[in-house]
Order: sequence, then C-alpha cells, then structure tokens
Amino acid sequence: MEKAIVDTVALGGTAATDMTIWGLFLAADWIVKTVMVVLILASIWSWAIIVDKTMKLRRLSKAAEDFEESFWSGGSLEDLYDRIGGQPGDPMTAVFSAAMREWRRSAAKGLTSKGSEIRASLRQRIEQVMNLSIGREMDRLEKHMTFLASVGSVAPFVGLFGTVWGIMNSFQSIAATKNTSLAVVAPGIAEALFATALGLIAAIPAVIAYNKISTDLGRFAGRLESFSAEFASILSRQLDEGG
Repeated sequence: MEKAIVDTVALGGTAATDMTIWGLFLAADWIVKTVMVVLILASIWSWAIIVDKTMKLRRLSKAAEDFEESFWSGGSLEDLYDRIGGQPGDPMTAVFSAAMREWRRSAAKGLTSKGSEIRASLRQRIEQVMNLSIGREMDRLEKHMTFLASVGSVAPFVGLFGTVWGIMNSFQSIAATKNTSLAVVAPGIAEALFATALGLIAAIPAVIAYNKISTDLGRFAGRLESFSAEFASILSRQLDEGG
C-alpha cells in the first residue's frame, strides 16, 4: 500500500515529463493552475486596456489639434459652438461647449451687461463649469488605470505564491519518494517557477504602460487646463468690453 502511494506521488502533483509550457501547465497542482490562469487573464485584460488607452489618446490628441485650429482661426465662437452642437466629440470640445452653454444662458438673461459684481460672478461660474467638465472628462479617460496599477504591483506576488506552493508540493513529493535526483526535482521546480514567470510577464508591461499612459494623461489634462484658462481670458475680455 505504501509503495502504491509513493508511485502515484509526483513532483508538483502529477508526473511531469513534458517540459514544454503546456506540459508544465497540465502537470501543475490545481492551485498553481488557478494562479497561472488568473495571471494569463490579467495579462490579456491589461493589454486590452493598454491598446485601448493608447489609441484613444492618439485620437483625442488629433481631435484637440483640429479643434484648436478651428478655435484660433479667427472665426466666430458662436458659429463654432453651433457647429459642434450639444454633442461634443472629445474632451476639449466638451470644455468649450460647457463654457459657451453657460455664457449663452447668462447672455439670454442679460447678465453679461450687468454690474461688475455680477460679471465677476459670471466669470467664476464659467471657470467652475470648465473645471468640472475637465474633471469629468479626465475621470472617463482614467477609467481602468487602477487595474493596470494593481496588476503591476500585485502580479509578481501572485506568481510568487504559485511558485511557493509548487515548491512545497515538490518537497513533499521528494520526501515521499526519497529521491532527490535532478531528473525527479526539475519538473516540479520548473512548474513552480513558471508561475513566477507569468507574474512578471503580466506585471512588467502593466507597470511600463501605466507610467507612460499616466504621463500622457497628465499632459492632456494640462492641455485642457491651458485651453480653459485661455478661453476664460477671452470671455473675460468680452465681459469687460460689454460692461
């Protein structure tokens, strides 16, 4: 009976003779397999986020350039707002539309030609509206960034957990078989280390992409804030001229 138990005990939980990646996965303990699957899924989802954010930022940057060209072309801001309508297609046009919407409401009530205190209050409202619009747009752009940060920081430890668990199984198998030859030890150790490799494969791109995308988002937010300040100055001058 003892011999039968020893014969069925294999390194890592099963008899691992296939040293390919797929063979190591199949031979791994079910807990190590779960760790591997989680890390693979996390890596796939991370790459989906990376590709989506990269393409979206490029598209929004191009849209912002096109809008700024129209904005600074010297045309009427009212005509530009009418062309954009109530459905802006990118964050910069959303900021512009929010400010113009507040401007038109105030102009319809005759507030743009009232006293200095009312005009100062209108300036503050327009600036606040643009700041709120920038905050909403950046919140949308930063969606799923927390996941990238989490994968970058947690994935190596998840992989390490799989490695530790696999090595524990290997030592238990060694104790049961009383065989420490390299041919017996190597498959189980390889299964365990494979989990660490998957953790690094998931974490490294996530960390690099998070830092790069966060920097790009910061630059884009600064671009929106600069536009907001310039547009607020333009509207402020119109208020002073109207007063």
